[in-house]
Amino acid sequence: MSKVRVRFAPSPTGPLHLGGARTALYDYLFAKKNNGDFVLRIEDTDTARYVEGAEDYIMDALEWAGITPDESPRHGGNYGPYRQSERRDIYDRHIAEILKTDYAYMAFDTPAELDDIRKHYEEKGEVFSYNNITRNQLKNSLALPADEVQKLLDEKAPYVIRFKMPVNRILNLEDTIRGKFAVNTDTLDDKVLVKNDGMPTYHMANIIDDHEMEISHVIRGEEWLPSMGLHVLLYEAMGWTAPEFAHLPLILKPEGKGKLSKRDGAKFGFPVFPMNFTDPETKEVYPGYKEHGYLPEAFVNFLALLGWSPAEDKEILSLEEMAQEFDLHKVHKAGARFSKEKADWFNHQYLQKKSDEEVLLMLQELEPERTNALAKDKLLKIVSLMKERATFVKDIYESGKFFFEAPESFDEKAVKKAWNDQTAGIITQFSETLNADDFNAANLKEAIKNFAETQNLGMGKVMMPLRLALVGELKGPDVPDIMEIIGFEETKSRISNAVNNIG
Repeated sequence: MSKVRVRFAPSPTGPLHLGGARTALYDYLFAKKNNGDFVLRIEDTDTARYVEGAEDYIMDALEWAGITPDESPRHGGNYGPYRQSERRDIYDRHIAEILKTDYAYMAFDTPAELDDIRKHYEEKGEVFSYNNITRNQLKNSLALPADEVQKLLDEKAPYVIRFKMPVNRILNLEDTIRGKFAVNTDTLDDKVLVKNDGMPTYHMANIIDDHEMEISHVIRGEEWLPSMGLHVLLYEAMGWTAPEFAHLPLILKPEGKGKLSKRDGAKFGFPVFPMNFTDPETKEVYPGYKEHGYLPEAFVNFLALLGWSPAEDKEILSLEEMAQEFDLHKVHKAGARFSKEKADWFNHQYLQKKSDEEVLLMLQELEPERTNALAKDKLLKIVSLMKERATFVKDIYESGKFFFEAPESFDEKAVKKAWNDQTAGIITQFSETLNADDFNAANLKEAIKNFAETQNLGMGKVMMPLRLALVGELKGPDVPDIMEIIGFEETKSRISNAVNNIG
């Protein structure tokens, strides 16, 4: 078997969608599993839909996720250029070759003429298709006399090159994921291979590039499955060996019906792109997983399982473990339903695997001003106390804001539950027993217990109002831990503030 070489070939017409990111990931995993190469090729010939900044975004997003190509416009390689816009001379050479065969012809029909023909068919209740039935009555090099074709060429009349689809031929095709199936060529039309500006369409450029770059396996979305017959015939026309094909299932909406779109993300409040992307024209910002606080390891793990199941239904796998296990034959045929809850679950799992030191660095990057105010040992204690409850690093600050600033108000339900006419006196008295020396959680736990026993009070009569005074509501880690972190002076200040402002 020749070396495994796969490619991910996006168009820079906008940000990289979740489906595209998964295709790139499966390409990467398949290459690594088989000691092969993962190539990134930018298909940028659609100048009308080109979006400035999209190419860099695609490469940045893949690298953030750890899906790093072996060859790309950024990384170079021996099979470049890696942008279609820079490969015109390669295309011209192969276009000249296919015109020498019986598989292609020149079509001089203008867009206006084709529109008129379509309208005529519609009036009869029929659908027009440029195919083996209609092509002999149209304005092309198959139907026109040779001298008329030459005259049009001499006059520099614009023309496209179309594929001459064979008549009534059964194509026996095989897809790695979907198995064997057959297509009759009479159901396929004569697709345009080269536009009137001389640039190849997706179909032609695609197979030329895959051949020239020695691509062994084409892994792409199921929307390209109907084009497989044409592509196999194009390889035949050029006298080349076709690669193996694998068409991936769709990523579905959370409710399971239809393809996941960016509108779904906006509607349900989750990202459908790896990173934030700002539309250069409208300045609209499309949210990304990175900026939402997802860890790249969690993102790729979640993404990999949207359509593929590893052995023993394992869920937590590193990129290296995924590559060892990946098998295209185990990719599901059916669409994979997106679940934000599952994405969050993966992020929580990966956050727990991080050391407190690692999480603290991320927290400091996220909240530099707040974290600068506290010593490192106290910050590490906060991370240790709050990490287990957190899905994202930002949750550590948002759920533990009381470590960094005194509460400005007190939750009404909590006040009704924890505060009565005697409470102010009880916690004022407790505050007076506090000692700045050895102000640590162990000592404070003992001090609270001793105070409650001495005053003949249940622990809740002391603990609940203390928590309310320190936090502003009845949540958070153990009260002695909170007191140790905020310190002696701040603890007394917050008790005093509660006494003066509650009731």
